[in-house]
Amino acid sequence: MTANRNLPMTETAMCWGFECGDGWFPLINQLMSNIQHHLDWKNKDSEVVPQVVLDQVKEKFGTLRFYYSGGDDYIRGMVAMAEAMSGILCEKCGKPATTNWPTLPQGGWVRTLCVEHGGEDYSMSEEEFLEKEKE
Repeated sequence: MTANRNLPMTETAMCWGFECGDGWFPLINQLMSNIQHHLDWKNKDSEVVPQVVLDQVKEKFGTLRFYYSGGDDYIRGMVAMAEAMSGILCEKCGKPATTNWPTLPQGGWVRTLCVEHGGEDYSMSEEEFLEKEKE
């Protein structure tokens, strides 16, 4: 698994590195380890599965986004699982968390944070948060 920081920005956004909080790094690290293990196992005799190359790793709408090329359906499943798991882990510390859903007209960023890092609003479900915003 590679992340080519030397490619032009038209080909990769990895020149910015990982754009998410430290709390998701254990999840990302495990994902990348699992991907490489799968590639090594599948490609032990010849390249059956194309090498995974990272294009961008970031937070978007409160969850992890992992943009890449290469891989196979098994790797796509691992990535989807990691992206989903990020929605219940604090982006800052990795503890259990909930995703806030800001409403219009105030708007704001959708973030996944624990109570310690996000305040009481982050301990509510989406429905509870939307109900509170109506008050």
